[in-house]
Amino acid sequence: MNIQTAQRRMTVAPSVSEQHPGYMPGFGNDFETEALPDALPQGMNSPQKCNYGLYGEQLSGTAFTAPSHQNERTWCYRIRPSVKHSHRYRLVDMPHWKSAPHICDQVISLGQYRWDPLPHSGQPTNWLTGMRTMTTAGDVNTQVGMASHVYLATHSMDDSYFYSADSELLIVPQEGQLRFFTELGIIDLEPKEIAIIPRGLLYRVEVLTGPARGFVCENYGQKFELPGRGPIGANCMANRRDFKTPVAAFEDREVASTVTVKWGGRFHETEIGHSPLDVVAWHGNYAPVKYDLRTYCPVGAILFDHPDPSIFTVLTAASGVPGTANIDFVLFRERWMVAENTFRPPWYHKNVMSELMGNIYGQYDAKPEGFVPGGMSLHNMMLPHGPDRNAFEGASNADLKAEKLDNTMSFMFETRFPQHLTEFAAQEAPLQDNYIDCWSDLEKKFDSTPGQK
Repeated sequence: MNIQTAQRRMTVAPSVSEQHPGYMPGFGNDFETEALPDALPQGMNSPQKCNYGLYGEQLSGTAFTAPSHQNERTWCYRIRPSVKHSHRYRLVDMPHWKSAPHICDQVISLGQYRWDPLPHSGQPTNWLTGMRTMTTAGDVNTQVGMASHVYLATHSMDDSYFYSADSELLIVPQEGQLRFFTELGIIDLEPKEIAIIPRGLLYRVEVLTGPARGFVCENYGQKFELPGRGPIGANCMANRRDFKTPVAAFEDREVASTVTVKWGGRFHETEIGHSPLDVVAWHGNYAPVKYDLRTYCPVGAILFDHPDPSIFTVLTAASGVPGTANIDFVLFRERWMVAENTFRPPWYHKNVMSELMGNIYGQYDAKPEGFVPGGMSLHNMMLPHGPDRNAFEGASNADLKAEKLDNTMSFMFETRFPQHLTEFAAQEAPLQDNYIDCWSDLEKKFDSTPGQK
């Protein structure tokens, strides 16, 4: 089935923005949208009878009694209640999609690791079958921690749908374009953008241009939110208006369909006789969202010294420890470097957080060679890392004029938990066995003589 056919069968709500047709601006807003006029009840959530013979159903993203500023729920008005999506389930195998805790005795996770881009195989893959888990952290059953994946998609999901009861998914494309048909609307996604699909939201994924490859952070814990800006104040970094949530869209189709559910780290499949994307109207604050990384406004030092990379946080997912995240999503994009008498690249350090990085495009300034677009690296908790020799020498001896880092966009999934490699990451993925050697030629410069060397 081609994309045009898929679009034609959807009834989509009128756009609210000429600049961003099909989307509503804002992050965490209370939205309302309807694909048919008067499908949304007014002044109440659950009328005795809904217009058009629709069913009212609430999708809750938090406990009912969560504090009001954290409470998230969306009321859906749909052709069938979602209990019609659930028949007798059977377990299915997704051999490359793993959940925490996943610790293999034959795999060593203690170390500094870097991978070349995962290649596409000769076999057709879709959003589910092409998911490759690289690391896991925490415990999916106690709802803490995360997993990091790479998706490799060549084909669309045709009359096949999925949702995760375990997690929300942060999606970072690196090549190719995807379209997410969700219960609450349609999201088109391409490199330099990200999307968040909430826990429990059902969708299918189509490949617009492929093959498609990208990164996924599977968040088991509290959902992503914007970080506090502290003394930075109200502006810069990621601004709420730049996040886009789709308007309502639905389809009314009687067709054999498959629904796959990830629950408790295992995959379950059921057959239904219709499309489950039948939400005609909805209102609430629990919804999918996309964001253009090119609108992220970085801040930094404008006189001397190198600030912590936390100033580049786009999204954060809180843990029970104040200031220590379950996950931080951090972006290193084009920016000006102006600090005087300062070593400008990231310094050498050991960190209580575990850092998994991915390269979307261009060159990352701490390691000019080897960290290529589509590649990944992992520096686990309390393991030292930093610039290679070329980066160190170049930055130590550079003429410190104002300089713009151009053509660069990398990111980091950072977590308070150790990230454990999967068997795939350790044994099948294109691991750079000589990565540790990038520090081997760092020289001893100490000679007991005062002054800079």
